Amino acid sequence: MNKRSAGIFIAFEGGDGAGKSTQARLLAAALESRGFKVLRTREPGGTPVGEKLRSLVLDHGNGEIDARTEALIFAASRAAHAAQVIRPALERGDVVLSDRYIDSSVAYQGAGRNLGNDAVQSLNEWATAGLQPDLTVLLDVDPQLGRHRRTAGEAAEDRLESEADDFHTRIRDAFLDLAAARPAAYLVLPAHLPMDELATQILQRAESLLHPGADSNMPAVRAASAGGSGA
Repeated sequence: MNKRSAGIFIAFEGGDGAGKSTQARLLAAALESRGFKVLRTREPGGTPVGEKLRSLVLDHGNGEIDARTEALIFAASRAAHAAQVIRPALERGDVVLSDRYIDSSVAYQGAGRNLGNDAVQSLNEWATAGLQPDLTVLLDVDPQLGRHRRTAGEAAEDRLESEADDFHTRIRDAFLDLAAARPAAYLVLPAHLPMDELATQILQRAESLLHPGADSNMPAVRAASAGGSGA
């Protein structure tokens, strides 16, 4: 990873409906209660330009976006996000929690759209000037469970969520391959586990980064007021 200051960068990855947003929110609350300054953000988005690009690429009305254009839109959003949001927060010493990062592009465009994982990885490493997370939390979700969670809510599926199951299966496999290639940089958890159990394991791993060598037997995280678990 490229040199930077003492902030900690944690990315949450996984297929649609894995519960990334919920777990990022729970971790943020737990760390803030322990006195850490936390920035919680998301991709695509995180900046004014990024949010506009998010609306563009996820809207069903833009269904004719071809795969390369889609990959470039995500990379453009991520370039702004890394430069304008993530790096400044890390330089302040904050804990940055991002709902998605480079792995999502590798999985969705590299594998899902068949553009090639290496090509998409290289594009995004260039876009972010090599900025990598200290930890990636991968919530591994079966595509059918993910779809069930998404359709159980009130919000309609977006342009990528509504893709066929084989698309989401390729995405899942790509995420798992990325984690297998660099196991020390990942925490892989089954997304079907109870919300509180996931939150506690994620907090313990985050604490091991923030306090290397300290006791990792942290109090359990309670998620009773956290809302749904399918984001």
